[in-house]
Amino acid sequence: VQLQASGGGLVQAGGSLRLSCAASEPTFSNYVMAWFRQGPGKEREFVSALRWRGHGKSYEDFVKGRFTISRDNAKNTVLLQMNSLKPEDTGVYFCAAREGNVLSDDHRRYVYWGQGTLVTVSS
Repeated sequence: VQLQASGGGLVQAGGSLRLSCAASEPTFSNYVMAWFRQGPGKEREFVSALRWRGHGKSYEDFVKGRFTISRDNAKNTVLLQMNSLKPEDTGVYFCAAREGNVLSDDHRRYVYWGQGTLVTVSS
């Protein structure tokens, strides 16, 4: 399983970006897909997750109301729409996948990882 993240870039505070995570597998019927991020000098932290099949999404408190996670089954892609970006959102964003239905916020429970895409928010 390979994950390819893209969509990062430089944006001013208050702006928007949309990240994409393309998966090599044709189907992730029993997987959870997630986004994590790692800011400069910080630990990797959970951002959001969803179940590939069915309902169920979760968000870390600091992105609720600003970020939206979704999936495009036809393109085997998970999206992260990020609005009202803040300088503290700066970091490398990683997509990850794990088998099962638990929307875990623990990065150690995710087996498959993309290479990361850099998001820089200027003040």
